[in-house]
Amino acid sequence: MKRIRLITLLVVVLGLTLLSGCSSNSQKAVDTTGVDSASEYGITINDQNVEYIDSEGKKVTITKNPKRVIVLQNSLLEIWDQAGGTVIGRVEESEDKFVENAASAEVVGGVGSPSLEKILSLKPDLVILAASYTAQREMIPTLQQSGIETIGLDNDLLEDYYKTVRLFTAITGREDLYESHVNKIQKGVDDIIAKAPKDKNYKVVILFATAKNITVRDSNTTVGEMLKDLNAINISDAVDSVTDTKTFSMEKIIQEDPDFIFVQTMGSDLKKVEEKIKSELLDNPAWASLTAVKEGRYIVLPKDLYLYKPNHRYVEAYEGLAKILYPEVFGK
Repeated sequence: MKRIRLITLLVVVLGLTLLSGCSSNSQKAVDTTGVDSASEYGITINDQNVEYIDSEGKKVTITKNPKRVIVLQNSLLEIWDQAGGTVIGRVEESEDKFVENAASAEVVGGVGSPSLEKILSLKPDLVILAASYTAQREMIPTLQQSGIETIGLDNDLLEDYYKTVRLFTAITGREDLYESHVNKIQKGVDDIIAKAPKDKNYKVVILFATAKNITVRDSNTTVGEMLKDLNAINISDAVDSVTDTKTFSMEKIIQEDPDFIFVQTMGSDLKKVEEKIKSELLDNPAWASLTAVKEGRYIVLPKDLYLYKPNHRYVEAYEGLAKILYPEVFGK
């Protein structure tokens, strides 16, 4: 009886071993088909192309290693360049987002109104657009009808950046750059967030100032997300809005009395922006009574990290805000 049991056990073990071997061999067979089954961020990498889901939820297929590429936003251009990509066309450069490798590329207009005629004249294989700009979104059908592949992206939040790097490095075939960029940034950001105190409950407001108006930004924006990750409470999150910009209300700010006031400025004429801030904020008698103002917590954020997307400098951007909020933990 014992001998029979022993034989039975050996048969079972042998069977499991064979099944394990078949499973292993089957997995290896899948790996050699040229498809990355991991599909990070909804991206599938094939031998000749890359598939991803765009901002409208549609599957898009992009041919690998395009030779003639135009990028219509400087932040996206910076990521494309760091993913090993080259361009023949770009929008007008920004001094805060200058991409040296793209300096000789043809300029096709401004980010808000690029020239479709100029783009078509360059005969690109691929055009990378910023989906948040209406003028750029409206170009997509015409470009596609002309046989030009397009990528329309939202690059507002940290997860968007990770997805963009994954997509671009898949298209350029630079897996090494994806690993070195994203792994390092994820670890750096996660370490900062882990150290941020959870019991301070600081209230903050983000003001977005141009020469024409002042609005507030909630946590669904680049700076808003970073402050939320650092456990700050954004007072504008409670304000209903269908857009990422919300109506500025001095009454609301006075009522909430935030601990920190962060200001983003946009526009080439800084003097006019400063005049707008002065007339709307600084000249208001109630402004000086705010806790953030009295305690020197009114901070104008530098454009290079907080107006334009920080991209590969995300760790630096998180750390900068962490030092402002919690100098006792992160230093000044």
